[in-house]
Amino acid sequence: MPVTLLNPDGMMKPELYHQVSIATGSRQVHIAGQVAYDAEGKLVARGDLAGQVAQSLRNVGIALAAAGATFSDVVRLRFYVVGWKPEQLPQFGAGVQQVAQELKFVPAPASLIGVSVLFEPDILVEVEATAVLP
Repeated sequence: MPVTLLNPDGMMKPELYHQVSIATGSRQVHIAGQVAYDAEGKLVARGDLAGQVAQSLRNVGIALAAAGATFSDVVRLRFYVVGWKPEQLPQFGAGVQQVAQELKFVPAPASLIGVSVLFEPDILVEVEATAVLP
């Protein structure tokens, strides 16, 4: 397995992701920001942060599979959330946990970045991923 995920001693151990990933492969996969569109380009879960997080992660999973990768190859996730407030964490986390259970993965190191707007008014979250393959 080319990726090892760690939560080192002496650091906070978050439930939703790991602090460190160590990649030993040589082929990189960079997934462009994914949003909550279905295959027909229709927005899923309008106004629902958890639902949009889940659909965005499902789309990341589809993109990874197209590159011959899975979430176990992911070394970095980056979330952009419109109008982020800390009280949204339970809703955000519910979306992550739902797809982590569906696709049976442990989230890699992640950043959550609050933004004022994304490219379309009803988009609440965008997810980027980087994976490393052998």
